[in-house]
Parts: sequence; C-alpha cells; structure tokens
Amino acid sequence: MTVVPSLVRSLSMLGLIGLWALAAWLVDSTRLPPPQWVLASAWQHSLSGELPYHLSITLGRVLVSFLLAMTLGTAIGIAMGRYRRLDVALDGALVLGLNIPALVTIILCYIWFGLTEVAAITAVALNKIPTVVVTVREGARAVDPKLLAVAHAYRLPSLTTLSAVYLPQLYPYLMAAARGGLALIWKIVLVVELLGRSNGIGFQLHSYYQFFDITSILAYTLAFAGVILVIEALIMRPLERRLTRWRG
Repeated sequence: MTVVPSLVRSLSMLGLIGLWALAAWLVDSTRLPPPQWVLASAWQHSLSGELPYHLSITLGRVLVSFLLAMTLGTAIGIAMGRYRRLDVALDGALVLGLNIPALVTIILCYIWFGLTEVAAITAVALNKIPTVVVTVREGARAVDPKLLAVAHAYRLPSLTTLSAVYLPQLYPYLMAAARGGLALIWKIVLVVELLGRSNGIGFQLHSYYQFFDITSILAYTLAFAGVILVIEALIMRPLERRLTRWRG
C-alpha cells in the first residue's frame, strides 16, 4: 500500500529535477546552475567539513525551537479549547502574535537578549507558538464530549481518559501543527542566523550571497531541504499513520 505513494513521490521529485535541468539548459547562465553543478558543490562543501558543521548547527536550533514551540503551543491550545473564558481572555494576544512579523520579533529578541543562542531560540519559538495554539485549540474544540462522558461514566482513570480518549482525537491536529511547524521553523531559523549568528545555514547563505555564489547557495539550501524530506519520510509520515490508525 505504501509502495505506490512512495513511487509517485519519487517520480514527482525526479520530474522537478528534470524541469530544473531543462530550465538551466535553456537559460544557459550562471544565475541558474544545473543540478549537477549544485550536487558537485554540495559534495565539495561536505568534504571540507563546512556543510556538515553548519547543517548540524541549524538542525540543533530547529529541534530545540520546534520542541519548545510544540510543547508550549499545545498546552496553551488545549487550555483555550477547553475553557471558554481563557479563550476569550487570550484571543487578542493570540491574534497579535499571529500578525507580528517574524522579522520584528527576531530584531526585538536580539536587542533584548543580545546576539545569543537564547535570543535566537526564543525568537523562533515565539513566531511559531501562535500557529500551534490556533491548530490545537480547534482540535480541543472538536473533541467529542460524549466520548468523555462515557469515559467518566465508566470511571476511567484520568491518565487513561487522556491517553485513550482525549489525545487520539487531537492527534490529527497535533500532526498538522507539527508538520506546519517544521516547515515554518527552519525558514525562520535561517533568518535568525542571517541576522545575528556566526554559524549555521543562514549565516553561510548570507556569505555566499555577498559573493553572488548561487551554486553554493542552492547547494546549502537543498542539503537542508533534503534532511527535512528525510525527516518527513522516516519520522512524520510513519508517526502519523501509527497515531491515526484507530480511524481505520
């Protein structure tokens, strides 16, 4: 059952690479290097050790920011979905958080906390938490109260009710928040690194931009995007199938 979707995804990626190669051939310019040039550049940067080093730094920031945003966003989202008064009280702050530009948050965090890792992680998490809250809040509102009433009638322990009745109904929303969060967070991390860090993919992209090195820019970008695709294929999709298998 999973072979056909995997094959379709692989063919789709090959199609995109083919279109890229065709466009590069038609343009015939250093402004759009062909895939083989980018692959060769990525290999050279990997052999030098620069690409693995900066990639690991960025991945670390993404992981910490992701866990922080998902933890706080999930807790706040569940609370707002469950308690109407709290939802009304925090709704204004939530709307404000959703609409403050990421760049503003990043600059303010660097001014307040200095050019530190704490400032970088805080800026990324603050930009993502509101979107997690919105998604999880809708999931908490959609939880079937009749199922909770049944659990209460059978006097199920609180932990059992949480793990067997409440959370399974939230899993689709949590996975949506996680997937969207991963896609958004690594983009914000690059901006954070570009503005105030001395390492990471974002810092390297800024350096290559100054030299108009498009090939290296694409090499670093696609290397990180490749890691995200691997995470999606090996972690996110299998986890989603396992958590939502009860839906049939």
